[in-house]
Amino acid sequence: MPSLFYELFNTHLELDEKTTHAFLKELQALFDTFKQHEDTDYVRVLRNKLEHLVEKNKNKKNSKKIKKQIKKIDEFIEELSEYIEQKDEKNKHEKLIDVVKEVEKHYQACKNIPKEKREKYTSVCVKKSKIEYEKEIIKLQLELVKLQRYIKESGEKLLIIFEGRDAAGKGGTIKRFREHLNPRWARVMALEKPTLKEKWQWYFQRYVHHLPAAGEMVFFDRSWYNRAGVEPVMGFVEKSDYEQFLHDAPKFEKMLQNSGVKIIKFYFSVGKAEQAKRFEARRTNPLKQFKLSPIDQDSQRLWDKYSLAEYQNFSHTHSKDTPWTIINSDDKKKARIHAIKHVLGQFDYPDKISAEELSTDSNIIYPGSEKVKILKQEIDITKDLFE
Repeated sequence: MPSLFYELFNTHLELDEKTTHAFLKELQALFDTFKQHEDTDYVRVLRNKLEHLVEKNKNKKNSKKIKKQIKKIDEFIEELSEYIEQKDEKNKHEKLIDVVKEVEKHYQACKNIPKEKREKYTSVCVKKSKIEYEKEIIKLQLELVKLQRYIKESGEKLLIIFEGRDAAGKGGTIKRFREHLNPRWARVMALEKPTLKEKWQWYFQRYVHHLPAAGEMVFFDRSWYNRAGVEPVMGFVEKSDYEQFLHDAPKFEKMLQNSGVKIIKFYFSVGKAEQAKRFEARRTNPLKQFKLSPIDQDSQRLWDKYSLAEYQNFSHTHSKDTPWTIINSDDKKKARIHAIKHVLGQFDYPDKISAEELSTDSNIIYPGSEKVKILKQEIDITKDLFE
């Protein structure tokens, strides 16, 4: 991708008499490249960024030469718009498949299969709930594709943090989020334990490198909130550093917000009995054993301590600006559905489905402030996490 594209995205370009003419030539070359590859999405992004650039410079006191160049950029924007309109008109006549109905083709009634093809099939019973889940998830995944297109074109920066109890279903939910997205614009970050060098850095430093650029969606499979959960429970952090983190995290997130990063924080909450059941499945299923870590072995024994860490975390880091959203994940499928619905509900993108179709169940998804109230009734909140 030409460097100019990234400059438009990530820097504050200023128009001046010396550079504007060369800038226009580069823009034309960039547009020609996109047309050659028939990449309409990139053309949309280019148009949007140029519109912001022109709007910004029109409000300044510019020389006649700069004004003339700005007019040429306006004309170039019109050329981009014409190209987009032509492509959109062409696409209107293309018949798109109904992806929800495609799910139903996988579960045809035996009587509907022609006799000459029946030897290729076997009779099975499938729960109605499974079919309904697959239809629902594919419908929401289609909405995520629309959302990604909007984020890419508008230059939004979306960061989704996935935290929660061990075996709560974070990884499976991330998988469903990304399943049909363009991976170039939707990254997953799951950092290993810090290196010796990283241990001596500012605590948030190693996460900053992985934050989303304009147009990107980034999924953090665990995040800086390791310091609010695993680290204090397992004795990996000093009390003073832990308390400093609870003080700093909201400020750090506010800084990210001020720089244009949209932050959504999920915490997947699973019951103790359900967690034990999932650990047993990991121990006995060779395809799941890689998920079982030494820390998992202590999760049941340290259940109450993790609950106390949850209480302290949500009490200090849940706010109006960067709230925690709790997902009851005892039912993995419902957890995935509700997490996706919540994200979709945060944006107003083109061709969005109705609010009714994005409705949620308050028994499955609720704010971190509500979790604080629940924990107050379940644990002794006066205990010291470091005793």
